Amino acid sequence: MTITARVSVIIPVYNEGESIVRCLDRILREVLLPAEVLLVHDMPEDTTVPYAQEVARTDPRVRTVLNTYGRGPANAIRFGIDSAAAPIAVVTMADGSDDPRQIDDLARLVDRGVVVAAASRYMPGGQQVGGPRLKRMMSRWAGRTLHWFARVGTCDATNSFKAYDTDFVRMVGIESRTGFEIGLELTAKANRLRLPVAEIPTIWLDRQLGESRFDLGRFMPSYLKWYFFAFGRRLTAERIMARRPAVPPAPADQTLEKESSASG
Repeated sequence: MTITARVSVIIPVYNEGESIVRCLDRILREVLLPAEVLLVHDMPEDTTVPYAQEVARTDPRVRTVLNTYGRGPANAIRFGIDSAAAPIAVVTMADGSDDPRQIDDLARLVDRGVVVAAASRYMPGGQQVGGPRLKRMMSRWAGRTLHWFARVGTCDATNSFKAYDTDFVRMVGIESRTGFEIGLELTAKANRLRLPVAEIPTIWLDRQLGESRFDLGRFMPSYLKWYFFAFGRRLTAERIMARRPAVPPAPADQTLEKESSASG
């Protein structure tokens, strides 16, 4: 009997190699809701692929898709959400920094009616362990000021570890094309639409697996754009939708070489 997924876990990957097995083991062990796990890669030769294939052969929840929207984490996340079969999408990283036990809790918040559910490092009970000092300071400052002055519904608008109502995301669209600012963009759009955003505390650990590719200087302009967008009067859905860039073709179902594994 086929079980319909209630949550799609979106993981952008880039040459994670064997370390992806440890990441998937944690997620598949801790996520109890009916789920699919989408590993989104930019190129067929990505070193994540053969290791993910081994896991996919034994666990049908795992599905690896080739991103055709363009390289980079923003495009991978956009492609993953567009590929999601479930009504709820949770974006998490492949580096071990996020707590997979909280995926179910975030998804349940969306199931209860919020459009964005954030795992928050900066609310009471949350914590950030490690990471570059400047990045920590700027992220905390942005999160706190957006919470205090823009009333965005979370103390941690910049964290990528969030759950989304996929209908909401597809309605407002994703304009980000560079880095990990999608979490901030969608939080800001929900705030301008006056749609509900909620949060739970999380303990974020600096990357445990592989090397970070976060480039603060390159991504900063996009973060600032969405930071300032969060402030302002209420917008209608029509005005938000009018901002959307041209919609690319819908992604095809690109399961990772299951056919080849089945044939030998």
